[in-house]
Amino acid sequence: MSASLLAGGAIVALHVLLALLTLVWTPYDPTGMVGGRLEAPSLLHWAGTDRLGHDLMTLIMIGSRIALVVGVGAVAIGAAIGIPLGLLAAFATRTLDDMLVATLDILIAFPTLLVAMLIVASSDGASLWNAIVAIGIGSSSIIARLTRILAKRVLTMDYITASRVSGTSWPDVVRIHILPNIWPTLIVNLALQFGLAVIAEASLSYLGLGAPPPNASWGRLLQEAQSTVYTAPFGAIAPGIALVSLVIGLNLLADGFREFADPTRRRRR
Repeated sequence: MSASLLAGGAIVALHVLLALLTLVWTPYDPTGMVGGRLEAPSLLHWAGTDRLGHDLMTLIMIGSRIALVVGVGAVAIGAAIGIPLGLLAAFATRTLDDMLVATLDILIAFPTLLVAMLIVASSDGASLWNAIVAIGIGSSSIIARLTRILAKRVLTMDYITASRVSGTSWPDVVRIHILPNIWPTLIVNLALQFGLAVIAEASLSYLGLGAPPPNASWGRLLQEAQSTVYTAPFGAIAPGIALVSLVIGLNLLADGFREFADPTRRRRR
């Protein structure tokens, strides 16, 4: 097992553990004013307090839960839309394929965050669910494009022709041959999309388009701390470290999946 997979798994597992822990316990009441304003880190408040006296460690732990919920939800929505659309493009006629590819290229040209901002801004208001849906839709075009490329490559293999000659239906070809052969690369991409979804949610919350209060999104914590960053810098440093650590963990996990799925990479190491 690669070092990247172990390191990434450990970091992500820590965030998952913190997120699950908040379902049954937090150091302090996340809505209660449990200390003085903008206190420095101490034994009582490991990450200090915010400008209202809330315990920052409690809020950061809850932020882990929000980030993971957004990541899982957005990746699930993106995969549910993107994978079938990519398979459809792989099996489509040349004209329909060209139309789908052109549409996907146009959507990919717009950053996921920008697409998410447009969707959230045009919806009935900022909410966690709207952020998840918007980020998932924004990432679906990337997943669809990759799925099409991978499926097209598999369809050119001789065993696909042999399978069809033996009477295997196209749905069974997809289930037996295409999906098992493209999933390793898809898993790597989905892990990367997970990290991008976490960043996108933090960015939306920073702009006031993500999960509204009292949800303790890391992006909202960063936005609230910017006015006191010089007098109480740890209010911005702590959620920033949490955000960066999760994204790094997900990227390491994706790199580990890539090495696990590609035996030639393991042999070169």
